[in-house]
Amino acid sequence: MAELTLNEKRLLAALAKEKKADAEHLASLLNATPEAVVQWGHLAEDKGLAKVERIVKKIPTLTEEGIKYRKSDQLPETQILDAIKTGTTLTDLQKNDAFKIGFGQLRKRGLIQLNGTYVVKVPNASTEKENSILLCFDETGKLHADPALKFGEDYNQSIKEFVKRGIARESETVQNLLTITSEGTLRVNAGLDIREEIGTLTRDQILSGSWKNASLRKYDIKKLPKTVYPGKSHPYQRLIDEMRQILLEMGFTEMHGEIVQSAFWNFDALFQPQDHPAREMQDTFYLKEDAPLPEGWECLRDMHEHGGNTSSTGWGGKWNPGKAKQCVLRTHTTSLSIQYLAAHPEPPVKAFCIGRVYRREAIDPTHTPEFEQLEGIVMDKDVTFRHLLGFLKEFYQRMGFSDVRFRPGFFPYTEPSVEPEIWVDGLGWVEMGGAGVFRQEVTDPWGVKCPVLAWGLGVSRVAMLRLGLKDLRQLYLSDLEWIRNSPVHAPAAAGRKA
Repeated sequence: MAELTLNEKRLLAALAKEKKADAEHLASLLNATPEAVVQWGHLAEDKGLAKVERIVKKIPTLTEEGIKYRKSDQLPETQILDAIKTGTTLTDLQKNDAFKIGFGQLRKRGLIQLNGTYVVKVPNASTEKENSILLCFDETGKLHADPALKFGEDYNQSIKEFVKRGIARESETVQNLLTITSEGTLRVNAGLDIREEIGTLTRDQILSGSWKNASLRKYDIKKLPKTVYPGKSHPYQRLIDEMRQILLEMGFTEMHGEIVQSAFWNFDALFQPQDHPAREMQDTFYLKEDAPLPEGWECLRDMHEHGGNTSSTGWGGKWNPGKAKQCVLRTHTTSLSIQYLAAHPEPPVKAFCIGRVYRREAIDPTHTPEFEQLEGIVMDKDVTFRHLLGFLKEFYQRMGFSDVRFRPGFFPYTEPSVEPEIWVDGLGWVEMGGAGVFRQEVTDPWGVKCPVLAWGLGVSRVAMLRLGLKDLRQLYLSDLEWIRNSPVHAPAAAGRKA
């Protein structure tokens, strides 16, 4: 026979009298909290002595709009339907305050027809049922009757429509019902020792020997304790923090900027031509707002049109200031790098940014319309392409990827350009982003005379490799089970090439 705790015995004794009761009522009888009663109930349930039933109910209440209709005792569609008489015209109905909403609802449900300028009801047109359900609420917005019993499924459909229209809202209430089983009743009838139990012996009890007559709490040394999940950051956030810490230790300064950028900084300042495919609507989220051009924008115009004061010939054609003023959700964090350089044109500069960017991508296991990007720049006298490779290799090795290689690449605003790759066991070489030396067309308009090393790396791709994921979307899900079971430190899934 399974041993019972004192609280389980007290609960069974109360249930033997009540037979079935909710947790709040039992809590008042046992001088405890409802949460404690549910916990004791589950313990008794594990032994087959009680049953705990969790009942979730959705309780509707009226919104401010719904309360307004309730005070007038009529839905807008009911008001309009009542106003339709023989010879009523559309112009007549438009004078009614409820016309805009009520007329639309009647047309949607097919309860009225337009014959020229006249409005007529269809046969048996009625909104009585919906209006009666509205009247089941009082003028404060709370239910004062149980319409489900009277209207059945029509009630559920009407409430769903009320919620959809913003007339009502639903909130969930949870009730825990506890019932004693036949085995529990037999256990109570056999007698329960409900004397106060002692869980810890005191010095006086030991010296006096009174412990011998005390009711000692029994412990099951074979039973595992309840799993405790400590609070911790999301695995993806921990990885971002790790990247940030590595770059700070490498002597970089973190830069920040707005999510909404002008096309000037997002595209033009990076020497992307205004007819570049990446600037089209299918790749970029454009906003209706415009942003003013910064001081000295004319130098950038000249760079695009004929190369300015450099040996470049530019892109030719006519550069459009209006197109540069358009606001976009930033498509990369490189827009922050060029602004940082414009504000800090003198060497040395070592800065990075980890931020979210936005592109019009179809959602699938490897693409999302928003993702994080790591951006870095180094500007100083005599820095070279070899320094860039060194920075990237150092960063990835600190992230736990031991094998790093580089292959030539092309980007509109860097020359030479390179794409770093890391070796991952089971996958082979994986491309991680892009890097290069900013072209003179990018730096010259802002008075930057020293070489600038720049790179942009996909944070989410690193996260997938480190966390062993196959679906990018899991990084953004509220999956508590995954978060709880993920280790605080996830080593890189990389290894030496065989």
